[in-house]
Amino acid sequence: MKVAIAGGGPGGLYFAALMKQLDPAHDITVWERNAPDDTFGFGVVFSDETLGGIENADLGIAEAMARRFARWTDIDIHFRGQSHTVGGQGFAAMSRRELLDLLRQRCHALGVVVHFSTPAPDVEALRASHDLVVGADGVNSSTRAAYAEVFRPALDRRLSKYMWLGTDRVFEAFQFFIKETEWGTMQVHGYPYSESGSTFIVEMHEDVWRRAGFHASEGAEFPPGTSDEQAIARIGEIFAGELAGHRLFANNSKWLNFVTVRNERWHHGNIVLVGDAAHTAHFSIGSGTKLAMEDALALAACLHEQPDVESALTAYEAERRPVVESTQRAAQASLEWFENIGMYVHQEPTQFCFNLLTRSRRITYENLRTRDPEFADRVDAAFAAAQGLESGTPAMFQPFRLGRLELKNRVIVSPMDMYSAVDGVPGDFHLVHLGSKAMGGAGLVMTEMVCVSPEGRITPGCTGLWTDGQRDSWARIVSFVHERSTARIGLQLGHSGRKGSTRLMWEGMDDPLPTGNWEVVGPSPVPYGAGSAMPREMTRADMDRVLADFVAAARRGAEAGFDLLEVHCAHGYLLSSFLSPVANRRTDEYGGSLENRLRFPLEVFDAVRAVWPAERPMSVRISATDWLPDGNTEHDAVEIARAFIAHGADAIDVSSGQVAKDERPAFGRSYQTPFADRIRHEVAAATGTAVIAVGAIASYDDVNSILLAGRADLCALGRTHLYDPHWTLHAAAEQEYQGAAADWPDPFRAGSRKPPTSRTDAVRPRLSLLRAEESDQEVHLRWTPSHESIPVS
Repeated sequence: MKVAIAGGGPGGLYFAALMKQLDPAHDITVWERNAPDDTFGFGVVFSDETLGGIENADLGIAEAMARRFARWTDIDIHFRGQSHTVGGQGFAAMSRRELLDLLRQRCHALGVVVHFSTPAPDVEALRASHDLVVGADGVNSSTRAAYAEVFRPALDRRLSKYMWLGTDRVFEAFQFFIKETEWGTMQVHGYPYSESGSTFIVEMHEDVWRRAGFHASEGAEFPPGTSDEQAIARIGEIFAGELAGHRLFANNSKWLNFVTVRNERWHHGNIVLVGDAAHTAHFSIGSGTKLAMEDALALAACLHEQPDVESALTAYEAERRPVVESTQRAAQASLEWFENIGMYVHQEPTQFCFNLLTRSRRITYENLRTRDPEFADRVDAAFAAAQGLESGTPAMFQPFRLGRLELKNRVIVSPMDMYSAVDGVPGDFHLVHLGSKAMGGAGLVMTEMVCVSPEGRITPGCTGLWTDGQRDSWARIVSFVHERSTARIGLQLGHSGRKGSTRLMWEGMDDPLPTGNWEVVGPSPVPYGAGSAMPREMTRADMDRVLADFVAAARRGAEAGFDLLEVHCAHGYLLSSFLSPVANRRTDEYGGSLENRLRFPLEVFDAVRAVWPAERPMSVRISATDWLPDGNTEHDAVEIARAFIAHGADAIDVSSGQVAKDERPAFGRSYQTPFADRIRHEVAAATGTAVIAVGAIASYDDVNSILLAGRADLCALGRTHLYDPHWTLHAAAEQEYQGAAADWPDPFRAGSRKPPTSRTDAVRPRLSLLRAEESDQEVHLRWTPSHESIPVS
C-alpha cells in the first residue's frame, strides 16, 4: 500500500511504524507541520490495557517505553489544608518528548519517510495518489475540515479555562490540589513523568478565571510556541505553596477551553481519522495520546486482517467507536464535575475525596474497596457519622426519613407503567407485581403513573383513581404491602396530556389508537412527534377540571392508605408539557417565562397538598432536561425544583427527557444522576429536601457510590427490579449484610442464604498465597526517582 499520514504525533507515527512492520513493502510518508523539536506538552499517561496492546504489537517500543516510565499507585488529594491518599490505582507516565523521539527513531529505522516543518499536501491530491490517507492532524484537523459534510463533526467548547504547564517539582503520585481562593475554586492536576519533571495543569471555571483577572490576555494573539508569561507568573504566585519552591515551565502554554470533538463518521472512501482528529476526551480521565495509540493499533490490525481498505476502515470504526464513546461519556462526566467543583467544596473532606474519585462513574465504591480497603472504611465511617448512624452498614441499607415517613433503606422501586388494567382498575397482576417488589426488600415501592381521569390515561391499559372501585382495588394492594412486608408504598398521580390515547407499549409505543380513541389536550396545539395526535389547547375551564380530578384522585389515594404521593411532572405528560418550552407555546400567563410555565403545575401541586394528609410526604418527578436545543436544561431544572420545594415538596425525583420524540438523550450508566446531583447541591440539601436519582442505575455498587458521594439521598431502580423482584435482598446477601433494612419475609427466610455453587477440592498453592500477600503490600506505591531531581530544559 501507499499510505499518506497527515500529522506526526504519537498516533500517526505509531501507526506508520506498525504498518511498516506488518509489510516492509508499504510506502509510508508522514507530514508534520511542526519541527522535530516543537514538542508540545509534558507528560503522557497510559493504562495497563494500552500498555498490554503495545507490548503485544511491538515489544521493542514497549520495552523502550517501560525503561522511561514513572510508575505509582497513589492519588493525593489536597483539600482544606489536609492531604488524603488513596492507593491501588496504577499509573505509568513518561515524557511526551521522549515518546515522540522513540517513535521517530523507530520510523526512521523502519524506512518510514517523515517530513518535518511541512504541512501535508492537499488532502484531495493525497486521496488520488495514495491507497490510504490517515488524518492524524489533531483537534484542529484540516483533513476533517476538508470533508466536514461527510464526517459531520460536533465541536463542544467547554466552560473551564486550563493551562498545561510543567514543573521541576517531582511528585511522588498523582496530585489533585483543590484551592479555594477569594475568586473561587481552582484546581491543579499534577503527576510525575520522569526523574526530573511533572505535569502541572491548572484549571478553573471561566467565571473564576475572570474574577481572578486572568482575562487580561483575552484576545491576545500569541505566536506559535509562545507562552502567556504574565499569566504563568501569576499562577506561580497563587500556587507557590503547592510548588514548594520549585519552578514552573512553559511550552506553548496559554489559556485554553477544552473542546470535545465528536464525528458522526470517521472514514470516507480511503480517508480515515485517528486520535484527536476523530475524538477527544477530557484530560482529567486520561491521555489523548493513549486513545490515539489505541486507534493506531486497531487501524493497523484491521488493515492487516481485512481484504480491502473499505472493509478495514469499516471494521476499525466498528471496533473503536464503542470504546471511544464510552470513554467520552466518562470524560464528559468528569469535565462537568470539575466545571461545577464549586458545588462540592462544602462537603466533608472524605466525602469530597470520594466524590472526586468517582466523578466519571468508571471508578465505584467496590473498585476503591478492592484497591484501598482502608480508604473505603473511612468513606463508610464519614457517611455514617454525618447522619448519626452506625458505620459498617452499606450505604444503601442505612435508614432514611422522608418527611415524616421512615424508610428502612434507600432503595426505591421506580414507577413503571404496566398497561395491564381493565377500565383503570388494578387487578391481581398489580398485586403480584407490586407485592413481589415489596417483599423483595425495597424500602419504597412506587405505583405506575395512576391516571386521574379516563381522558388522562396514556393507553386503555393504564390504571386510575377516578372511581371508588379503583380506590378499593388499590387499597387491597396497599394492605398486602403493609401486612406482608416492611416496605412503604407510594402513589404516582399523573395525566397523560398530549401523549394519551395511544396503543399498549408492546403494540406500538406512543402510536395513536386506531379506534376507540379519545381527545387529547395540552398547553398548546403541538403534537408529541410525527404521527402523534394533535392536542387541543387547554382552556381555563379544562385546567379547572384537571385540577379537580387530581384533588379527587389524591383523596382516594389517601383513603386507600398510600404512604406517599408523587405528582408526575416529567416525561412529556400534561404537567411536564406545561413546564417545557418545547410543548408550551402559550402567550397567556401560563406560557412564556419559566415562572409562567410553572404556574399550572404548581396550582395542581398546591391543591393536592391541601387534601393529602399532612403527615404523609409528597414528591415531584421532573424531567431535568428535554434533551433538545430549545428545551429545558439542567439549569431550568434547578429552578423548577426550587419552586416545588418552596411549595412544600418533600422530595424531588429527578428523571429526564421524553418530552418530544426527536429528543437526543446521552444514554449511559447512571446517566441521569448528574442532574440529581446538581439539584441536591444547589437547592435541595440546604432545605432538607430529599433527592431521588433514577436512570440506568443497575447495580448495588452504583447505588452505594451515588449515596456515598452525596449525589442523591435515595435511588430508584426500575428495569433492575423487573429482572429480579428480590434484587434488594440479593444485594444484601452479596454484601453479607443482615439486618432490619433487608428483612426476608418469614416464609422466604430459608432462601436468605446465597445458594451453593459448584466447588473444587483443589488446594490453592502456597506460592500464590504469598504472591497475593506481596501484592497487597503494593497498595501505596510512590514514584521515587533514583537521583535528585534536576531542572528540565
